[in-house]
Amino acid sequence: MSPAVVPPVGARIRQARLERGTSLRALAREIGVSASLVSQIETGKSQPSVSTLYAITTALGISVESLFDARESVAASPLAASTATVPHALAAFAADPGRRIGPLVGSGGRETLELDSGVVWERLGRVPGVEADFLLVTYRPGGSSSGSGGLMRHAGTEYGYLTSGALVLTLGFEEYTLRAGDSVCFESTTPHRYRNDGEVPAVGVWFVSGDVR
Repeated sequence: MSPAVVPPVGARIRQARLERGTSLRALAREIGVSASLVSQIETGKSQPSVSTLYAITTALGISVESLFDARESVAASPLAASTATVPHALAAFAADPGRRIGPLVGSGGRETLELDSGVVWERLGRVPGVEADFLLVTYRPGGSSSGSGGLMRHAGTEYGYLTSGALVLTLGFEEYTLRAGDSVCFESTTPHRYRNDGEVPAVGVWFVSGDVR
């Protein structure tokens, strides 16, 4: 079974940018990349790296998780999101079950985002109104969360469990090698980067909780 269809990331980024009245050049300046790169991402000619994607969503005040949702507005009010409760989420389940990805997600039903620098994200599930990224993450050989080699930081608390391969994590001034069976957790505001120096894909389950926008 092929993965579920995911709307173009660039189109959703452009939608959020325009709804906030931010120019392409202003967004580029804010996140420290060229305007041409932002333009290429918005038109689908280029995919963002993990670090660039987090920088863009942070600047625009949207969640990474919202990029998967074809039927929801990426420009939802931050206040509305922050005040959402579990009962609200359960009501959303009942009102429109077609919007939910869960409670069970089959291996062929995962929505997939192909990012730059050899990284693939597959969404393992979601609960409407809950800000969290629950992902199966693959770093292909040579893959990295930042094509430029820079460290990234974003809101939330990050938990990861590596199921196969090996992954090098730079966390602040320290460097760690994660191997199959290893797990990691840290505040995502700590500068960090992942890279796969091996010859086989590094695959793991990642969960970023809290205010991930």
